[in-house]
Amino acid sequence: MKGAVMLRHVWTGALVLAVAAGARAADRGEAVEIDGLKSAAPATWKKGMPQNQMQYAVFTLPKADGDKDDPTLTVFYFGPGGGGGKDANLARWKGMFKPPAGENAKVNQFKAGDVPVTELDVSGTYLFKVGGPFNPNAKTEEKPDYRMVGVIFESKNGPYYMRLVGPAKSVEKDKKDFDEWLKNFK
Repeated sequence: MKGAVMLRHVWTGALVLAVAAGARAADRGEAVEIDGLKSAAPATWKKGMPQNQMQYAVFTLPKADGDKDDPTLTVFYFGPGGGGGKDANLARWKGMFKPPAGENAKVNQFKAGDVPVTELDVSGTYLFKVGGPFNPNAKTEEKPDYRMVGVIFESKNGPYYMRLVGPAKSVEKDKKDFDEWLKNFK
């Protein structure tokens, strides 16, 4: 009898662990791979189709209650060493906001595993280019109370550039998941 009770406890424990692992897996979305490193996106992120060959991955993140737009996360890759230098990209990203917002941006450097990461966090009036940022005929639409978290991910074949952009309240809501996703590249 004692053996049957012990066996039942082992099976119950295994079942609980299997259910918990399944629940955690259900909380994760599609994995993104960058230079052999992978991190699973949260299940709430909707993967989109890249619109051009510079876009490596595109996600729509859930917006906060009351916000009109969903935040987007776009990962860009231009080839090894492509896309310009770190300082040029930070300056360009700051310039996507109406002054003085870009001047008040915060820059943070850390590592995701062994990968050096530079992160720019800027809020204010976003100068959205309708028709694409490099289109000379693109009209600029001002989007007040927006936030962008721009990341330069310097992996072995990188850099990869990531931009999380959307209403400030929504980006704040999604920032913890973004940080976790970024730091989990292994």
